[in-house]
Amino acid sequence: MGADSTTDRRLVVAGHGPAAHRLVEALRARDAAGTWTITVIGEEPRPAYDRVALTTHLEGADLAHPAHGPEVAVRTGERVTAIDRAARTVATSAGDAVPYDALVLATGSAPFVPPVPGADLPGVFVYRTIDDLDAIRAYAAGKTTGAVVGGGLLGLEAARALQGLGLRSGVVEVAPWLMPRQLDEGGGAMLRRHIEGLGMAVHAGVPIRALEAGGDGAVRRVVLDDGTVVDAEVVVISAGIRPRDELARGCGLPVGERGGVAVDGTCRTEDPAIWAVGECASVEGTVYGLVGPCFSMAEVVADRLLSDASTAVFEGADMSTKLKLMGVDVASFGDPFAGPEQGALGVTYTDPVAGVYKRLVVSDDAQTLLGGVLVGDAESYGTLRAYVGGGLPGPPEQMLFGGTEAAGGDLPGATVICSCNNVTAEDIRCAIAEHSLTDVPGVKDCTRAGTSCGSCVPLVKRILDAELTAAGIEVSKAICEHFDYSRAELFDIIRGGGVTSFTQLVEEHGTGRGCDICKPAVASILASLGNGHILEGEQAALQDTNDHFLANLQKNGTYSVVPRVPGGEITPEKLIVIGEVARDFGLYTKITGGQRIDLFGARVEQLPEIWRRLVEAGFESGHAYGKALRTVKSCVGSTWCRYGVQDSAAMAIRLELRYRGLRAPHKLKSAVSGCARECAEAQSKDFGVIATENGWNLYLGGNGGMRPRHADLFATDLTDDELIRYIDRFLMFYIRTADRLQRTASWLESLDGGLDYLREVIVDDRLGICAELDAAMARHVASYSDEWRDTLDDPERLRRFVSFVNAPRTRDPSIAFAVERDQIKPLPLEVKR
Repeated sequence: MGADSTTDRRLVVAGHGPAAHRLVEALRARDAAGTWTITVIGEEPRPAYDRVALTTHLEGADLAHPAHGPEVAVRTGERVTAIDRAARTVATSAGDAVPYDALVLATGSAPFVPPVPGADLPGVFVYRTIDDLDAIRAYAAGKTTGAVVGGGLLGLEAARALQGLGLRSGVVEVAPWLMPRQLDEGGGAMLRRHIEGLGMAVHAGVPIRALEAGGDGAVRRVVLDDGTVVDAEVVVISAGIRPRDELARGCGLPVGERGGVAVDGTCRTEDPAIWAVGECASVEGTVYGLVGPCFSMAEVVADRLLSDASTAVFEGADMSTKLKLMGVDVASFGDPFAGPEQGALGVTYTDPVAGVYKRLVVSDDAQTLLGGVLVGDAESYGTLRAYVGGGLPGPPEQMLFGGTEAAGGDLPGATVICSCNNVTAEDIRCAIAEHSLTDVPGVKDCTRAGTSCGSCVPLVKRILDAELTAAGIEVSKAICEHFDYSRAELFDIIRGGGVTSFTQLVEEHGTGRGCDICKPAVASILASLGNGHILEGEQAALQDTNDHFLANLQKNGTYSVVPRVPGGEITPEKLIVIGEVARDFGLYTKITGGQRIDLFGARVEQLPEIWRRLVEAGFESGHAYGKALRTVKSCVGSTWCRYGVQDSAAMAIRLELRYRGLRAPHKLKSAVSGCARECAEAQSKDFGVIATENGWNLYLGGNGGMRPRHADLFATDLTDDELIRYIDRFLMFYIRTADRLQRTASWLESLDGGLDYLREVIVDDRLGICAELDAAMARHVASYSDEWRDTLDDPERLRRFVSFVNAPRTRDPSIAFAVERDQIKPLPLEVKR
């Protein structure tokens, strides 16, 4: 019943979720003749909104989808209650009978509440709509504990939401590991480590016996079958969904074996006038719960409604997914569960220290990629997913470590780039060519790629860059879709235009509200240019996680305290103070490889007390939490060592005190060795110095880590003043021109001309900017102020240092320790139970 033979047809859409919204928009975009008049009936009091980002509603995000045009009648707060197939009308909760020529059921799904005693107690909620979140937020005020029943995608989002409301939350999952539908056992175990590291208890593999009430009749605890008791004044049930197919059942339409309105590959029911899309539909026996398949169904129905000749068919879906859960990258793609019985082999890499788990599933000849799981590091997700079902461009182990990048121009046209919207590489290439697109926002507008979960945006950009390069067009280096500028260009805009805030920058030079890419990058630039304390006003909201509390978050929810010890040189009096602080606050003490003393195990509310003691003793922040200078390591040099030829300790201290607090695109490390024996390991640092009989040799662009790089010899036999002048210029030129999160090693390699070009810039003044670089460093040195001292002097900044926003004096009871080698260590959460 398409549009070929009739006009002015009446379409009724029952439900107004994301699938319904996509259907209406697709139909409006393609129905230039106005064939269909559309009525949408949605039971929520608001139009369609983005359920994928539901949790961000608690953070103030606007989730509303763009409104339909005036030609679409949207009836909110009203529900379709029955279907009269013979009369082709639907009855609504408002008492109306609305006629239709075509009816699309898009009623979505309802949360599944397990039949356990106590599930109806006050304080027990589901997690499905904005109204649900508002009710949870209101009820949680004044409460301290919460638990989520369900360790899937939405359950972990709910746990994050409870934690954000100031509750000590835990997760209860009946399956043996978290996210069992997306992750294998190894990936689930690594994700659990990350979640527990954030202070959340995880109980997996044990069914729930009951939810029990307290004296006031409201829920107080979750009791598991093994007797474990989980304290919870707020319980959120997120144990799966069930398709809402009651309308189909009520009018005699068939439903699937496991529920859902039974439809064929065209999303049509056995009644030719009725269709079903989204989570309420059972397409040939399968119900899909991800947004991508739901959108694909909507597109199919839109085509079918407009043409009887349409061949559009829903052909299943790519169930790959990538997301960031509580700061942890998680991804699965292809078939992550295939094993030897399917002729598959697994290639696994696990780094428990870094919290990384990667597993690729390949054919038994290791030539074809079948699927995989990534936890803790999902940077290669876009590349790997593009190769699923095809030949591997390199050995599996090389793919695991990102050794082979998918060049945008090399991907087969049929490769699905955006699984949410079923957009292929060829779709993107055609849109770029047809509409002369030159930026990612343009590609998103034309193809919808990257407009849902956003995980495919990096690969979309690579395809765009490849197409533009092939056409001889300069490739945009925009930092993100909110700014048409690279980080280096934004640096110049802020510096030259007197910009002092992110809001001013985005209003004058960008669009939208910013994102987790541009906000921290701009925060770093503002800090590099000395625009106020990083916790002052708007600056505080832009910072990366650790900067929020001027400390590094540890695996059990505590923080580390790292005072600056320039050159590793410290007086007995200061050593005594550190010992007293560690003793009085019960902290773990460690002398690091960078010649610092780190104190671990501080609760967030203890940080100001600890730092007050340290600041009074003359210590200042060691910036272990920031993208800034960490440390300048040194040997004892000529003062004590019989091989030393220069005073390396004095030079290390001079450098550290000069560059302390210098904010940069990435962390900075340095070292000074007093002779060629290189005890300080200067040649593995961002800038390293080695003494010679005639002065100092300067090495630039080294780093350790997963991909170590040996620094390059930049200049030899420098005087003290020459050495400092060149380091000044090197650092300021790096800060001005590097990309976000780019270490000096990769930045140096990316410079056209490499080390020789760098030498021309900061020695020969090829660009005529050396005076500017010198002045910029002079301003930094003159304006330096210790961040922790400034914080202690400001009551407003100190207000953030509490474990629970709604109970400032309450300590986090989930934090506990064991004793090993006479010092504390984090107590595993399973032991605490």
